[in-house]
Amino acid sequence: MTEGDVAAFTRLGSAVREALSERGFSTPTAPQRLAIPPLAARQNTLVIAPTGSGKTETAMLPVFDHLVADDGPAEGFGALYVTPLRALNRDMLERLEWWGEYLDLEVAVRHGDTTQYERGKQAEDPPDVLITTPETLQAMLTGDRLRSGLEDVSHVVVDEVHELAASKRGAQLSIGLERLRDLAGEFQRIGLSATVGEPAEVGKFLTGGRLCEIREIDVGSNVDVSVRRPAVTDEDETLAGTLMTEPDTASHVRLIRDLVEDHESTLIFVNTRQTAEALGSRFTELDLPIGVHHGSLSKEARIDVEDRFKSGDLDGLLCTSSMELGIDVGRVDHVIQYKSPRQVTRLLQRIGRAGHRRDEVSSGTIVTTNPDDTFEALAIARRARAGEVEPAAIHEGSLDVVANQIPGIVQSRGSKHVSDVYETISRAYPFRDLSEERFRNVLSELHRNRIVWFDEGEDRIETSGSTWQYVYSNLSMIPDEETYEVHDIASSTQIGTLDERFVVNFARPGEVFVQRGEMWRIAEIDDDEARVKVSPIEDPAGEVPSWIGQEIPVPAAVAGEVGEIRDVAASQLEVGGDADAVGRELTTRYPGDERTLADACSQLERQLEADAPMPTADRLVLERQGRSVVLNACFGHMANETLGRILSALLGQRAGSSVGLETDPYRIELEVPNSIATSDVLEVLEETDPDHVEAIVELGLKRSDALAFRLSQVSAKFGALKRWQGSGRLSNDRLLAALEDTPMYEESIREVFHEDLDVERASSILDGIQSGNLEVVTYRGRTAIGQGGRSSGKELLAPENADASVIRTVRERIQNDRIILLCTHCREWKAKTKVKRVQEQPECPECESTRIAALNPWADEVVTAVRAEEKDEQQDEMTERAFRNASLVQSHGKQAVVAMAARGVGPHNAAQIINRHREDESAFYRDILSKEREYARTQSFWD
Repeated sequence: MTEGDVAAFTRLGSAVREALSERGFSTPTAPQRLAIPPLAARQNTLVIAPTGSGKTETAMLPVFDHLVADDGPAEGFGALYVTPLRALNRDMLERLEWWGEYLDLEVAVRHGDTTQYERGKQAEDPPDVLITTPETLQAMLTGDRLRSGLEDVSHVVVDEVHELAASKRGAQLSIGLERLRDLAGEFQRIGLSATVGEPAEVGKFLTGGRLCEIREIDVGSNVDVSVRRPAVTDEDETLAGTLMTEPDTASHVRLIRDLVEDHESTLIFVNTRQTAEALGSRFTELDLPIGVHHGSLSKEARIDVEDRFKSGDLDGLLCTSSMELGIDVGRVDHVIQYKSPRQVTRLLQRIGRAGHRRDEVSSGTIVTTNPDDTFEALAIARRARAGEVEPAAIHEGSLDVVANQIPGIVQSRGSKHVSDVYETISRAYPFRDLSEERFRNVLSELHRNRIVWFDEGEDRIETSGSTWQYVYSNLSMIPDEETYEVHDIASSTQIGTLDERFVVNFARPGEVFVQRGEMWRIAEIDDDEARVKVSPIEDPAGEVPSWIGQEIPVPAAVAGEVGEIRDVAASQLEVGGDADAVGRELTTRYPGDERTLADACSQLERQLEADAPMPTADRLVLERQGRSVVLNACFGHMANETLGRILSALLGQRAGSSVGLETDPYRIELEVPNSIATSDVLEVLEETDPDHVEAIVELGLKRSDALAFRLSQVSAKFGALKRWQGSGRLSNDRLLAALEDTPMYEESIREVFHEDLDVERASSILDGIQSGNLEVVTYRGRTAIGQGGRSSGKELLAPENADASVIRTVRERIQNDRIILLCTHCREWKAKTKVKRVQEQPECPECESTRIAALNPWADEVVTAVRAEEKDEQQDEMTERAFRNASLVQSHGKQAVVAMAARGVGPHNAAQIINRHREDESAFYRDILSKEREYARTQSFWD
């Protein structure tokens, strides 16, 4: 044992040291060696170390020691352990209960699901350590008996503090901790994080700007990541047939399968829930022991799959960020990241789940799908090893959080002077620069909305009749959003769900998006039923998804490094190197195999072979074909989105019509009117004043659905929506007009700029172009790199033939549909039955004719027309169609009945379906589905 080892544990009292011996802890972990000394000295401390390296015990051993040593347990709560997820609460309780029992300290959990009985017990006899969430702390701060218990708090531990620092939940918590300080006096603050950029800033967030010790383990040096894009093999061709997918996708499935088989316990991270489900369905088809875990699953389903993975029943677990935050699923020896993780922080957080026991190296593989993906993953992997982590984007001065906290403070503390409430809120680090004028504007808005009473004469804030209800309805800063079901208009099957944010901001009939690994076109939106009806894209190769899903934004630094890699590779290709040689050279600096890097470099090779300029970190390439203009720019999501809005707004102004806009980290794609020349685009870049970027973007936002949606959420936190909404749903235009020049509007604009845009960088890009530090080169036509963005949304796309489960659904639906059988010979016999009960060759029981028409169950007017002695023109047409129908049934029997029972499929289309030669029944139903979808897409054009 080293001197450092001894020093760490000797800082703890005898009771805790005995517990350590009983538990078998003889040697401290690296975080414990570093952090126990300042923690034992009761200093505010931020501990940064890999997930699973013992951070919880690092924080809690000194806390337990203080609670035992301080003349016995306090009467109230001694320590709070705050976690961002309820699931973490469950894990923390299991980890800490043993220590509590051994040291005679009570450890308990309190969150939204805690029973009323348990809550009552905790209020009467507070546990020594309470594990809770930020929202439950808000509720506790308003209860009289609980507030009394909170007066004894001497320690607060905030787990996954980096996650909270970058959210409005965290901004709310920062004020909550200052409210707690008003009750309990100064207490020790301990933050735990797996990884974070700018630790000092996060330390200030944790402590309200007070002194904070930073104890950090170099996470990057303990990470071993490789980047791989698999080559398509003969096995993948076979596998593609089994999975009804493309060979390229099959190769991804095969590589992930092989990696899982090579390890004992593997987490497979993906970036979206849809991808998790799409990949999961492939593994289910192959009968592999790999489960799926994401936030849309029920709590019971998540716990079940966690337990099965922990017990070894499952070898792999497909998950989204739901498994990032340290939920205990036992030992993980490898992590797979499917597609680029987009950010260094996410890679370290995810890969850190593997091999972290006792300072082991965390091993992981990033499986990539295209050149952008590969270069981005390589840049992120290198930056992770070097510890170049993105800073936490703290929400500075969120006015809706201020609006949320004022009622809570007066509800819990009674009538307060304005300066007292302002002092508490402005002590919280995100609100250190909040001016008293802004604070009073928020207060006046709350008074107008009758959430609190503001007595301007006495300068006091008091509760109103609505305060109590407001506080308990607004414990969380997570906005309530409705969920829309997505249904295939042809098969009536539910595809998935969409958040209200997506439907309000984007969804319009005709727009294209990706869900469940497939591309869909919106046909109809039913707000009353909260349902979106869609039809699939038959040939996705010709479509660009208008919306891919909630993407994790790629930072400018990562996108810039992709540009640098391109620059280095291009210079080698230009002097005679080939993709293989350049790929080999890149492996000396980046953690990828030669084949993967050569594959990515082949895109650059094609770019240069077409005599097209290379987009790099300091060269933008403007290409054009027809109305499609692409500005290749390696500046990341937020800067490109900002630049794109500038171009769209100013070019649209010139043309007098709208300009279509799509952005990704490496491209800004515009659909411009024919009147816009390439020189117009250049002119905007070269002449727009960089100082005017913010004003131009804000002007463009003023009438946007995106701003209106945020405004509706923010104004709900001010209690303003009811006042403006009245009894009906408020239109976006009315909402924007009603709330302009209010604190709600100011906060909504701030939030859009904070979360989606990078005005400062966009301004510096324009400045760089205009000063000559950045080069802009034009090219006529489309380039290999410019078109690279078109495939970004097609992750796991199914081929044109629909997958087996959809075909089964269509077959079952048609077989159970009812039809009318009508004899067109005697015209007397008619029967209504299900398709599945029809004979292979229908025959009239009255006259034994086989000329039987198969009609829709609502086609009584056709029956009337066929039987009529004297017919009008419309009845003549109906009769003729019925005879054609009967002729087809006479020739092809039940097969014709099935085809014509489909939606929008008449005798002509049914004949086309029947006359095709097919290998199996599935192909027959696939053709039917194709015709149904064609009808669904075009039915609005029919009378």
